[in-house]
Amino acid sequence: MSSTFPEIYLVRHGETEWSASGKHTGRTDIPLTAAGEAAARSVAERLKGLSFQAVWSSPSQRAYNTCTLAGFGAAGVKKDDLQEWDYGAYEGLTTKQILAARPGWNVFRDGCPGGEMAADVGARADRIVSGLRAAGGNVLVFSSAHFLRVLAARWLGLPPQDGALLVLDTASLSTLGYEHDLTEPVIRRWNQK
Repeated sequence: MSSTFPEIYLVRHGETEWSASGKHTGRTDIPLTAAGEAAARSVAERLKGLSFQAVWSSPSQRAYNTCTLAGFGAAGVKKDDLQEWDYGAYEGLTTKQILAARPGWNVFRDGCPGGEMAADVGARADRIVSGLRAAGGNVLVFSSAHFLRVLAARWLGLPPQDGALLVLDTASLSTLGYEHDLTEPVIRRWNQK
């Protein structure tokens, strides 16, 4: 499962009430559901036998508790740049609700009033990518869907808006890495359950 080059393991947090209902959850700090906790524990089995140079987590309780329940809480370092997209006025709303008021809206293209645009999230992702490349080894990252999608796009050198092309389920595991050498970043695995 591993490569001779460093790999970046991305874990989306377990289910919350809002993720289950499709509500945009940026900075609202809500807990995992019982199902989300069970799924977070299952991440430990999928990462069994792997070692990490660093373990980073969003400061949100849904991400950090996923990190802890997966068995990495003692090593987990909270990084503000790993926070989910700031949805501003769209916090707590579903895409269907937003589209009713703003037909054709897409978070990756249009951003959120009072919140972040894709370029803002991309700038945070770029800082994380720089840190990941400087780490010199495997890194485990716990965060949220939209941010991790932008992070993967920026890892590949694509614009932040291209995160729209990737989907992540709760408690999924994805891996970023390299192909022939450190100048060829790739997605090695995506959205595995």
